[in-house]
Amino acid sequence: MIEQARNLGQKLGEAVDAVKTRGQGMGAESVLRLDGVLLFAALGLLSLGLVMVSSASIALGDKLGFPFHYALRQSIFALAGLVIAAVVLWRADLQWIERQRYLWLLFALLILLLVLLPGVGHVVNGARRWVGFGPINVQASEPARLFLIMYLASYLVVRRDVVMHSIRGFLMPMLALGLASLLLLAEPDLGATVVLMATGMTMLFLAGGRLRWMVLFILLGIAALYFLIILEPYRVRRLIGFSDPWADPLNTGFQLSMALIAIGRGGWDGVGLGESVQKLFYLPEAHTDFLFSVLSEELGLPGILGLIVLYGLFLWRGFSIARLAERRGMLFGAYMTYGISTWVGLQAFINMGVNMGLLPTKGLTLPFMSYGGSSLIIMCVATALMLRVYHDATAPEDEVKPTHAPSLRLAEEGA
Repeated sequence: MIEQARNLGQKLGEAVDAVKTRGQGMGAESVLRLDGVLLFAALGLLSLGLVMVSSASIALGDKLGFPFHYALRQSIFALAGLVIAAVVLWRADLQWIERQRYLWLLFALLILLLVLLPGVGHVVNGARRWVGFGPINVQASEPARLFLIMYLASYLVVRRDVVMHSIRGFLMPMLALGLASLLLLAEPDLGATVVLMATGMTMLFLAGGRLRWMVLFILLGIAALYFLIILEPYRVRRLIGFSDPWADPLNTGFQLSMALIAIGRGGWDGVGLGESVQKLFYLPEAHTDFLFSVLSEELGLPGILGLIVLYGLFLWRGFSIARLAERRGMLFGAYMTYGISTWVGLQAFINMGVNMGLLPTKGLTLPFMSYGGSSLIIMCVATALMLRVYHDATAPEDEVKPTHAPSLRLAEEGA
């Protein structure tokens, strides 16, 4: 009897120890390790965007009977984006995402095909870029680009040796991106096409692709861009308006000239929040593509510099997280983070360049800032994925599960 009691006590002790060990592991895992600077930059951009959308859309909302119509909708989009991002951050399994590369490619091509179908895709301002799901409209290029980045990141992990040493490995992902670009051009959406191809080329280069192949594709891309512009009269008009908006300020140069007037009125210190004149039906798309001009008018140079700093922080931390993940052998997370960071930084640069007359009008939103649920929610999800990469990459050594050895590029740098 005593021996049986002793055995029972020993088994109970072992069970308690097992429960304690499991509880400690769950407690450690339940604490998310977050990059504070990246989170600050993303939330700062989102918050500033809500303020500026509220200001820029008051006149449009007033026509609908409620001045804060667009501000309320943008707030709902932001809340939905934050909730979805929190779920992704908490539950995302990067290894599972990596294994589904063909699923992401299929989703991207499918949504880009759906938008071209009559009755499914919605035409706005002459472009068929939105897919309707009941009361919800989704801009197809936004989720498609995120899916394509995830596909390409997974491809680069599986085929990195071929990518580094053979042009065949370079061509295969370019064909997939090329097919997606053709579908984007059919909408038409030249701006999203440029951002997608540039992001893909950057990811290929950072994964070890040869520079001479990059130069070849860049030259081919410039030639293709030239022909795409001259084949469409509206693109030629945009180019002419961009080169000299004051030659025809009431027609081809109207949008850019109004944007430049807004930026000029802002001056050093701005006219004050809510005091913009150009947003009062002078500047088209003031709350979407040309939100930067309203921000410049109302907040002046400090507002512009603050916005650039926030995007700079986002880009810096994104590349730092990617480099950290690459060193820990998490190549998929590294390449995906490189891609998302490049996407956000490049799109922000193009949007601000368009507003200041440095680039032709492209119709691209300002990430995290411009009005629109599709862009805002996808940006929140993309940021959550980057934060998840940071969480996994900063785990203690005994918890890290590297899927691959560090890249050859980093090994050479270390040597």
